[in-house]
Amino acid sequence: MRLSGFRAGLIALAAIVGLGASSAAQAASGTISFNVVKAGFVIGGQAGSGTLTFKGKRYPISIGGLSYGFTFGASETRFTGRVTRIHKPSDVAGVYAAAAAGAAVGVGAQAIVLQNPNGATLTLTGRQAGLIVSADLNGLAISMR
Repeated sequence: MRLSGFRAGLIALAAIVGLGASSAAQAASGTISFNVVKAGFVIGGQAGSGTLTFKGKRYPISIGGLSYGFTFGASETRFTGRVTRIHKPSDVAGVYAAAAAGAAVGVGAQAIVLQNPNGATLTLTGRQAGLIVSADLNGLAISMR
């Protein structure tokens, strides 16, 4: 009797793992690139645009957001990277939150990993130019155009 309960538990565990693996296996990835201009004094704003490439098609995206904390100056950053765990292009849309600290005088580099409520994960690197010092909370919103 104990063996069949153990066996039933193993079968249930295998089914749960199989469902999770099939869902992850069905998810796809793509590439993303966008420019963001950020400026602020305590409260900052950022805006930009770019392109999502998914399954051989290109989709235009818009970027917007606010930051609050210690922010002074302005910069422009060109981000490129991968988008993973998406099933359709619109999965990349949403709000991505992050706490960040940094400074740029002239040209600098950035790297960040973000996730939205849809499960889409952005793994980005960027080249930043400008004069900005910040230690703030950021909200980055991506929308499909």
